[in-house]
Amino acid sequence: MKYVVLLGDGMADRPLAELGDRTPLQAARKPNMDSLARRGEVGMVKTVPEGMPPASDVANLSVMGYDPAKYYTGRSPLEAVSMGIDLAPTDVAIRCNLVTLTEEPEYADKSMVDYSADEISTEEARELITEVQRRLGTDLMTFHPGISYRHCMVWKEGLLGLGLTPPHDIALQKIRDHLPPGERGRTILGLMRESHAFLKDHPVNVARRAKGLRPANSIWLWGEGTKPAIPAFREKYGLEGSVISAVDLVKGLGLCADMRSIDVEGATGNIHTNFRGKAMAALRELELGRDFVYIHVEAPDECGHRHEIENKVRAIELIDEELLGPLLAGLDALGDYRLMVLPDHATPLSLRTHSMEPVPYIIYRSGQSGDSGLGGYDESSAPRTGVMVDPGHLLMDRFLGKATSAD
Repeated sequence: MKYVVLLGDGMADRPLAELGDRTPLQAARKPNMDSLARRGEVGMVKTVPEGMPPASDVANLSVMGYDPAKYYTGRSPLEAVSMGIDLAPTDVAIRCNLVTLTEEPEYADKSMVDYSADEISTEEARELITEVQRRLGTDLMTFHPGISYRHCMVWKEGLLGLGLTPPHDIALQKIRDHLPPGERGRTILGLMRESHAFLKDHPVNVARRAKGLRPANSIWLWGEGTKPAIPAFREKYGLEGSVISAVDLVKGLGLCADMRSIDVEGATGNIHTNFRGKAMAALRELELGRDFVYIHVEAPDECGHRHEIENKVRAIELIDEELLGPLLAGLDALGDYRLMVLPDHATPLSLRTHSMEPVPYIIYRSGQSGDSGLGGYDESSAPRTGVMVDPGHLLMDRFLGKATSAD
């Protein structure tokens, strides 16, 4: 038996007037998802425990079968692991975004224009983070380049509980009320202020402005945490797994669970990603003897944060057409399999950030020809089955047909 999870990050949403009071899942043409929903098991799952943030790290940890209340230690350590950074137990990893802020003279008066600086290229970003390390790096604090706008700072013997705000949560807002608070946040705030002083006129940003692109004129630090101790997926479920993602967060989760991380050429983390390449990579992993593959697609989430309504609908259609279609064809040739399709959380276009509500899932077993009574797969149809999985980390047990585990 082969097992595949296809996760569309932030794919769930809320009805929008611009879509005729439909969600992107309802508006999208997605015949493969709808067919699986009619024949398979459909329900709702609460991936984010009460009292925890509706973040991708928490939600993906839950979908992978690990209780976030037990294993969550912060977002950035997972990304650091994926980047090959060796974290000591007392190291604090902190996500370092390259962002675009407005140009008011006083830092606190600025607004968050773009949490991704127009999805700055990895090459440009590397040059800027190298300059950040040269200017701000010390024996205790080091800056490490990642992909596009996503980077990492490691603080030896650093502080936790700093009350740092994700930049995508404050799009177009004044940053004054979202800066690192109090004496504990003073060091972090100082780094952010200092970065703006030299990044705003860096040659990379001068060139970006000349091209009509937004400058990456500040770092934004958030998501602090220490390295987690997650049981290996094979020990928990008896399966050898692989993870396929373009973002360090999900790669890091897989690596912490001792899964193999597979890079796909052209995988970007946005709507221009190599959807079909991810399907082909998953099938290759299964053909090579892996039992379980976790495919993560970031595109719907990015579109939700950027309020790109048409692109979010199109991202879902591309997942269905270019990823799920070829994946199903390949799985049918491999024999018995189970497939689960779901988001990790909702990223409502109206909010431009994540939300807490349960999300719809499909579990399909090869050869299944049942009738769920549903017309398709979306946030409105799924609740009609009356199936609710809460806590969400038990969904993996349900998918794999295992007895509920302690984790």
